[in-house]
Amino acid sequence: MEFKKQHIKTSVVACIVDEQRRVLLTRRCIEPFCSQWVMPGGKIDHGEPILAALHREVREEVGLLVGVDGLIDVYEHIGVGCGQDHYVILYYRCHPTGGNLRPNKTECTEAAWFSREALPGMDLPPGCRHILARVFPELDWGPEHAIIDAAGEIPDQMRLP
Repeated sequence: MEFKKQHIKTSVVACIVDEQRRVLLTRRCIEPFCSQWVMPGGKIDHGEPILAALHREVREEVGLLVGVDGLIDVYEHIGVGCGQDHYVILYYRCHPTGGNLRPNKTECTEAAWFSREALPGMDLPPGCRHILARVFPELDWGPEHAIIDAAGEIPDQMRLP
């Protein structure tokens, strides 16, 4: 197997859930995942603390301030786009604490709150779908995203270490 040396892009993403259990999604207007619905986030700058990057990205993309509730999971995208980019994305559950919702139009054309029931039917990239299946395991995400099996147990491949 041949490996090419490449840079790994490390990003943070906020899964922002409000008091009504709605999730904030943005429609991307840049690659990767252009035109799909995603959660706000972006690259961590060199020397920038992870949570500082999370707060900055949310504020820049959608104008909101958030409280961080904790790390949901880490998701890896390998071979994305024409550059075959490699992304490692840290997804944090957050809640809104202030600001005014306004997409920046440079990275996303729109931003909206969606009920959890609407999420499985939306055009979401794999990482976003994976994270939302972890946040809302009671929804029907399809067998490849099952968090709880028919016996009510968490399958071994989905258990956190």
